[in-house]
Amino acid sequence: MNVVITVIFIGDIWYYRSNHSFLSYHMLKATSNLNNLGDSIWAMSRKIDIMFLIDILILIFLCIKHSNVYKYYKKNFLSFCILFILSISYLCYAHYKIDILKKGYENQFLFRNSWSQNQTMASLTPIGYHIFDVYRFYKESQPYIMSTDEKNNIANWFKTKSEILPDNKYKGLLKNKNLIVLQIESLENFVIGRKINGEEITPTLNKLLKNSLYFDNYIEQTYNGTTSDAELLTNTSLYPVRSGSTFFRYPGNAYINSLPNIMKRLGYSTVAIHPDKGSYWNWLPSLKSIGFDKCFDSSSFNIDEIIGLGLSDESFLKQLPEILENEQQPFYSFSITLTSHSPFNIPEKYKELKLNDSFNGSKIGGYFQSIRYTDKQIGNFINILDKKGLLNNSVLVIYGDHEGVHKFFSDEVNSMQNKESWWDNNLEVPLIIYSKDIKGETISTIGGQVDLLPTISYLMGANSSDYLLTSIGRNLLNTNFNFAVTSNRKYIGKEYKSFHKEFFLNGIDISDKIIRANYFKK
Repeated sequence: MNVVITVIFIGDIWYYRSNHSFLSYHMLKATSNLNNLGDSIWAMSRKIDIMFLIDILILIFLCIKHSNVYKYYKKNFLSFCILFILSISYLCYAHYKIDILKKGYENQFLFRNSWSQNQTMASLTPIGYHIFDVYRFYKESQPYIMSTDEKNNIANWFKTKSEILPDNKYKGLLKNKNLIVLQIESLENFVIGRKINGEEITPTLNKLLKNSLYFDNYIEQTYNGTTSDAELLTNTSLYPVRSGSTFFRYPGNAYINSLPNIMKRLGYSTVAIHPDKGSYWNWLPSLKSIGFDKCFDSSSFNIDEIIGLGLSDESFLKQLPEILENEQQPFYSFSITLTSHSPFNIPEKYKELKLNDSFNGSKIGGYFQSIRYTDKQIGNFINILDKKGLLNNSVLVIYGDHEGVHKFFSDEVNSMQNKESWWDNNLEVPLIIYSKDIKGETISTIGGQVDLLPTISYLMGANSSDYLLTSIGRNLLNTNFNFAVTSNRKYIGKEYKSFHKEFFLNGIDISDKIIRANYFKK
């Protein structure tokens, strides 16, 4: 039992360091993700974790040294029952006094579930939390039937949220162009436009800004599904479910006004292309349900170089244009990259930045090298598109799926003696919308990944009726609001009216209900 509890404690801590949440029984469905993740999981360990093993080592020593202590000890079942009943009775009394009669100290509660996993864990204790998670897992595994009142509340929420504003210069700016979306692994905003020892970290992306709409206050909103959540947010404008991964729990859901469905109504063919297996985060069946006509996974590529999680960005982005040039135009393609994934250990031959000794071996140094590598491959990809004649009539959308070095190694970054202020990131990932024929512009409106669908739909000429009453997000190019909501319910930005903050925070629960009930299914 001691070993089991220790494994649970360590698992929770490692998972929390990377995802800011705790292990759940829902994640048992995600075991297919473990392939090639060994280095990333081990990277979440810290020296302090050895403390969890000390008691086991002591017990092993005592058991060996005093192996005969309990050999002739007679078990007393009556004593066990008395102690068990007394313990349960005290816990029930404490729960009644503190949680029901409210006679504890201020803000004290004992056994109470909260929207905050941290509060629930502190209330129930780690073991109690996972016992409760069994109940929650069972309850959430049952079909969720939405009541008429809930359906009406959701419809009213969308109507209240909607902004009906006059069109501006951005409406249809990129109409009829191919739409190529690249979701870049762990790309954070703080590296854009920055140099280390006089060298640009992202020279390709910096160059693109001259002909791009660059959103520099774009907030990560992923949750337990991390990378797959970014795909969901981008293509459906819905927040992920509050327990487990949306793609594993609800891969067959319908989304009538998803981005691929909107683009198909504009006459586009749609294709999703990944360099990993279709089972990774269960993305392939999920993206098909979201509306992509065709999906290509790693089996469609020549696996000639593996780095980290899978096919290297260099190989993938060299092969990707071959698929795109065979698609019926105009097309919407959606792809992700892999190489810049934690723990940021790319081969030495690909490390191009000349870093000081203080960076060598550090996670942030590895992160800079990984992002520089991926940035170079994006440049090569763009050059191939140009040579194939695809770039002139295409829009290239590039954004980060979630934070990287700050998500996984914020403790190391903050403890570095040579830390510079520009390293701070504040949950920001870049959003870059590039087209050869537009003038570069930085847009500092605060928004999040849930806002990409209405924003890009507006640029591509879609009618607002295609997304206004089904998208949690808003059009960042035509809005009076300036905010974003994070997955852990943090509100970032300006609050306009007293109800504003709580109203938009409620969008997280609205999304959860929509997905669990398959609300958009006809």
